[in-house]
Amino acid sequence: MKGRWNFRFVFLLVLLTGLAVREVAVERGPSFLRPGLHLYAYVANTADGTISVVDVVNLSAMATIPVGPAPSGVRAHPSRDEIWGVSTQGGYVWVLDTKKNLVTSRIPVGAAPYAVDFSPDGSHAYVAASGSGSVVVIDTSTRQVIQRGRGGRQPWLARVTPNGQLLVVSNREDDTVTILDAGSLALIATIPVVSQPEQIAILPDSSKAFISSGSSQEISVINLRGGVRVADLALGGAAGSFILKPDGGELYIPSPDAHGLLVVNTETNEVGDFLLLGSSPQRGVLTSDGRSLYVSDSSAGQVKHIDIATRRVMGPPIPVGQRPGACALTPDAGLLLVTDQDSNDLAVIRTRTPNSANLAGSLITLIPVGRRPGDLAIKLF
Repeated sequence: MKGRWNFRFVFLLVLLTGLAVREVAVERGPSFLRPGLHLYAYVANTADGTISVVDVVNLSAMATIPVGPAPSGVRAHPSRDEIWGVSTQGGYVWVLDTKKNLVTSRIPVGAAPYAVDFSPDGSHAYVAASGSGSVVVIDTSTRQVIQRGRGGRQPWLARVTPNGQLLVVSNREDDTVTILDAGSLALIATIPVVSQPEQIAILPDSSKAFISSGSSQEISVINLRGGVRVADLALGGAAGSFILKPDGGELYIPSPDAHGLLVVNTETNEVGDFLLLGSSPQRGVLTSDGRSLYVSDSSAGQVKHIDIATRRVMGPPIPVGQRPGACALTPDAGLLLVTDQDSNDLAVIRTRTPNSANLAGSLITLIPVGRRPGDLAIKLF
């Protein structure tokens, strides 16, 4: 009888140990991650000219890769195991092989590029070079520039429409947006918009584009099918960033000047809601189901979780590092990553789980990266 009880005790101990190990694994790593898959974050260190590669599962920096002066516009390629970005001071696009942690290409595009965008199928990359007034198309398989066109004066960003047909370019110096054919870069329309246009948000059906101003507290709305401006919307504060709801129904605009979040109804072209957030809400990220928005406050050193349906801030602010900026969610939305520009680290936040009493989320750790981390991308491969 005693032996039987000893066996039961050992069996129970092994079972509890196994469950504990599983729970720790679930807490540390994303539940969707299978053996052989990797989940890395890529942080552009603008003062170092490097990319920090962070293992999101083990929560550690694993590599620092030189890419060139003032890296920005970091994007994960939609189908290839690559991270793309630009060197603003170097005037080129760089391509990082995520399996080798090696820069495999540097593609000259012209002076002062700020961002890169991909066609829906990932076969082409689009870049505006603000210092040379040019727009280029790159074949992502051959890494060759296959088209060169002209924007207006100081083209800031080039964004391709979701249907892959048009390229929308904001021209900061002449207060216009140019619409180009995405294949040939032929000019379709030039549209006057708000002063010093910068950011671009395009609806999923490719019908409208929303354009921010770098010098005024308003945005322009463009009808892409007709090639005309249909409205200018007063915000009451400068736009920090654009965050579009997945279904395109609402555009969320954190505004440091207004100390809150502006909500634009994209169907009626109206500012329909405002939520007071704090000191300087600047950037954010929305979950793929459109239910939760996380916004970084650069002055307060905090992140706030907003429930979209109720327009409520959930729980207390989540403290991070100094001057938080870019935000990104892991594919399962279980972890939120935030770059802290003044403390030179990457904040890792566990978002709310079904059994958690913390509605906002909680900081897990701060991972040191390079100097003045800016843009951020996550890649699963």
